[in-house]
Amino acid sequence: MQYTELSNIKKKIVPLKIFLNKKSIYNKYIKDNYDIEISFLEGPITRLFSVKNKNVRKIAWVHNDISQIFGSGVKSKIKKCIDKKIYSQYETLVFVSEENLNNFNETYNDLFNIKKEVIYNYINKESIIKNAKEKLEMEFNKESINFVSVARLVPQKAIDRFIKIHSKLLKKGLKHEVYIVGDGPEKNKLDKLITENNVQKTFHLLGRKENPYPYIKNADYFCLLSNFEGYGMVLEEAKILGKFIITTDTAAREAVKGYKNSKILENNDDSIYKGLKKCIESGKQTIEISELEEYNNSNIIRQVIELIEK
Repeated sequence: MQYTELSNIKKKIVPLKIFLNKKSIYNKYIKDNYDIEISFLEGPITRLFSVKNKNVRKIAWVHNDISQIFGSGVKSKIKKCIDKKIYSQYETLVFVSEENLNNFNETYNDLFNIKKEVIYNYINKESIIKNAKEKLEMEFNKESINFVSVARLVPQKAIDRFIKIHSKLLKKGLKHEVYIVGDGPEKNKLDKLITENNVQKTFHLLGRKENPYPYIKNADYFCLLSNFEGYGMVLEEAKILGKFIITTDTAAREAVKGYKNSKILENNDDSIYKGLKKCIESGKQTIEISELEEYNNSNIIRQVIELIEK
C-alpha cells in the first residue's frame, strides 16, 4: 500500500499557487500511484489533496476548532464556503478532540456523509522526561513566581491579553514573571505592547526553542490562556512533567480532565486576572513528576493503522 502526506511535498509548493490552481500543482507533484493521501495539517495541503482522484482514498486531520478559526466578516464567510467544498472531497476526517468534532458538525451540519472519528495525538512520555533534564539557556528568577507558556505568537494564543493582565497584576504588587517559548507573526506587535506596558524585565519572549521541556519543568505554573484551542497537546506534555496547569475554558479542557493539578478559567480578562492572582498569592507549587498512567500511544497507533488499512 502506498500513501503520501504533507512532509513529502510541503517545501516544494507555494500556498497562493495551490489556492489559485491546485489541480495543476497536484498533477505536477503527485505523480506516483498512491492508495491513500493524508493531509495532516489544515491549510494549503488540505486544499491540494482535495483535488478529485477517484483511485485514491483521502484523509484529512483537523487540529483546530473550526467554529473559531474563521473569525468574522466577509472574508471569513468566503473562506468558510471554500473550506466546506474542500472538506467534502475527503472520505474521512480525523479530529484531535471530541469538541473539535462537535464544533465541526455544528459548522458544517450537512456534511454528514463523510466518515469522522477522533484520534488523539501521539506523545512520547520517556523522551519528554529525558529532554526536560537538560539545562535551561536562561535561568528563571528564583525569587519570583514564574509562569511559562509554549505557544505560537498568533492571535489565537492571546499573548497580548496575557501581557496586559501581567502588567495589571504587577501594579497591584503581585510579583511574578512570565516566559513565553515560541515565535510567530505577532512577535513585533507583542514586543511593542511589552514596551508600552513597561514590563520588559518581567515578560520574556524567548523565541522558538528546539527543546522547550526544561522551561516547562522549571516553571511554577504552566499556562495556556488561548482564545480557542483544538486540543492543547502541550498540556499533555506539562502533565507528564507534573506541572500545575492553568488554562482557559476551550477544547483544551479535554487535556486536563481528571488531572487534579489544574485550574480551568473562564475565557475572559477578569477570570484570568483573578486566577493568576490566586496562584501568585498561593506561592510556588511543589509537585513530583506525575505518576499518570502511561500515555496510551499503543491505542493511538492502533487507531491510525486501522484507519489506513480500512
